[in-house]
Amino acid sequence: MTAHKENPPTRRRAPAMSPEQRREMIIQTAIPLIAEYGAAVTTAKIARAAGIGEGTIFRVFADKDELLQACVAEALSPEHAVRELDAIDLSQPLPDRLAEAAEALQAHMSRMGAILGSLGHRGGKHPGTVRGAGRDESTTRIRAALAELLEPEKAALRRTPEQIAALFFGLLFTQPRTEDEPDLTPQELVEVFLHGALSGGAK
Repeated sequence: MTAHKENPPTRRRAPAMSPEQRREMIIQTAIPLIAEYGAAVTTAKIARAAGIGEGTIFRVFADKDELLQACVAEALSPEHAVRELDAIDLSQPLPDRLAEAAEALQAHMSRMGAILGSLGHRGGKHPGTVRGAGRDESTTRIRAALAELLEPEKAALRRTPEQIAALFFGLLFTQPRTEDEPDLTPQELVEVFLHGALSGGAK
């Protein structure tokens, strides 16, 4: 009796990415490497991290400069931050919603700062929003997403959700830093924003 020989499982190739998907994957892989190495990062290093051949990069980008510019544009884009703000659960108490928003926006600022700093774009500790044509649109979209988080408390707010959102956005981007004091946590920042500088016991 001959042993039944099983057919080896056929390896399925991953579905081919569209040029747009491949471009996006390369950008997402390159951003942390650019933050670490700056413009000195090589396309070979990016390709290795992405698990692709170096030639694949040049099928979707004309050259390394175009890739770097695409990474800067992605880091400055509000898309990721707006998606995170939109995903915050509105049934949470307002302080929790705003603390989550602060964390998302601080991560967005850190990412922008890391990319611009590593590529030698100087101009302040936190490049708050996109410079140039996209700056106003970026700020407007983030403020609108913040205003949505405030909408359930609309009746209790001193001003419109849009104006409160603008104030909160401004506080996040201009939070003063002192040498001998640690930065406020998002929760502390929200507490001061919502309740002022006085502690609960002070009159």
